[in-house]
Amino acid sequence: MNQYQKLVDKEITYQQQKSLKRRIKRARFPIIKLLSDFDYQFQPSINQQQIAEFATMSFLDNQENIVFIGSPGVGKTHLSIGLGIEACRQDVRTLFINCHELILRLKAAQGKQHLERVMRRYERYDLLIIDELGYLPISAEEAKLLFQLINGRYERKSTIITTNVPLSSWGAVLHSTATAEAILDRLVYHSHVIKIKGKSYRLASVNS
Repeated sequence: MNQYQKLVDKEITYQQQKSLKRRIKRARFPIIKLLSDFDYQFQPSINQQQIAEFATMSFLDNQENIVFIGSPGVGKTHLSIGLGIEACRQDVRTLFINCHELILRLKAAQGKQHLERVMRRYERYDLLIIDELGYLPISAEEAKLLFQLINGRYERKSTIITTNVPLSSWGAVLHSTATAEAILDRLVYHSHVIKIKGKSYRLASVNS
């Protein structure tokens, strides 16, 4: 390889890294967590091969969703961020948002009479990661806004959701059994539901 080609390759690598950093910044991850840093030995209930398959982004091609269910601290957010970063590496338009923040933004848009425009914005992301659904109470009216978004992405785009609430209890959390069933009907169809049963990383860190 001659010197000129080395310089060209170096410039290409630099531009690729710059573009990746820009995509990661736009995705609004609260912290950087890589799949390579996940401790599968500490959390043996997770199928590492399945996560590796998710990392190929094949689930996006089929408009499939992923739902991570587990107690606080078991690694749901780590895995969702890790997959989000892999999506950014593959030039996938990605957004990470806390469920409570998402609902507040949708309610604000509704109050300002531009809910439809904001919904379209969220519906355009190829991968939308909604973190901690059910961690804070959700009213029946707020649940309807969440349904509108999930329905708009149904069989068009992929969504990752993390929650500490079993699917059977979503009706109570959303204060509407009918809305919960409608959301689950669209979310769980063509989806991978990953139940993480294990200890909390954070508690283990405190006790060590």
